[in-house]
Amino acid sequence: MPALSGQVVVITGASSGIGEATARRLARAGSKLVLAARRLDRLEALARELDPTGASILAVPGDITDDTDRRRLVAEALKKFGRIDALVNNAGYGTRGALEMVPVDAIRSNFETNVFSLLALTQLAVPQMRERGSGCIVNIGSVAGRIARPLSSIYDATKHALEAFTDGLRGELQPFGVRVTLIRPGFIKTEFIAAADKASDEYLANIGPYAPFWEDSRAGVQKLRRVAGVPDDIAKLVECALRSDNPAPRYSGPFHAKIFLLLKWLLPDRLFEFALRLKK
Repeated sequence: MPALSGQVVVITGASSGIGEATARRLARAGSKLVLAARRLDRLEALARELDPTGASILAVPGDITDDTDRRRLVAEALKKFGRIDALVNNAGYGTRGALEMVPVDAIRSNFETNVFSLLALTQLAVPQMRERGSGCIVNIGSVAGRIARPLSSIYDATKHALEAFTDGLRGELQPFGVRVTLIRPGFIKTEFIAAADKASDEYLANIGPYAPFWEDSRAGVQKLRRVAGVPDDIAKLVECALRSDNPAPRYSGPFHAKIFLLLKWLLPDRLFEFALRLKK
């Protein structure tokens, strides 16, 4: 079982939510952390809190959709610590709304952040892992990567793509001793829903004939809040994956996520889709 103490872990989207919780948990385990996010103030405050000396924490503000920022992130990590033992691909956001009413450019933007930027950052981190014969890639997916929902099809499609990417990459890197795994969070109490609504304001304000369906969807979200997990539920899974010599292909949590995925596997599609509507 790999020890986390002294391991160099890069975490994207580290300024809040799952990324922040993962940083806190891994810092307690003694890892050396490279924290990346766009919000400089929150990122630096977290880094100072976790290690006031700065010896074991490096904050690298930037936008992972920017190639220069991605390259700078990897270069600064290697310059300070000499290697990258693990990459936690956590950065991402959601676009909500009826597909016909969301501009293609907005859809491309969601894929750019959630898929293409993640792929590009992984490409930069993998070579030194492969050459050393060790390392771990942890992709933060979603239950949505298996269960697509109305009015969330764009975001869900990005997570479906991440499932395939993770599975293919696992096979490619296994001969070189690099582990690859996927974490599937369910509903977690973070800023994600509020951020998705804000990013989708324009499409949700003009949702037209889909308005009744949107109200049902919002009611379903309120129901899910009753069983929602907290970011540390997912941080625990990340830690479990990083500690394992042979991590599971997928980890899911909290408990309601496991139930939804089990029902998806057990039920015929039409019956599952009916149950998923979560009517008031």
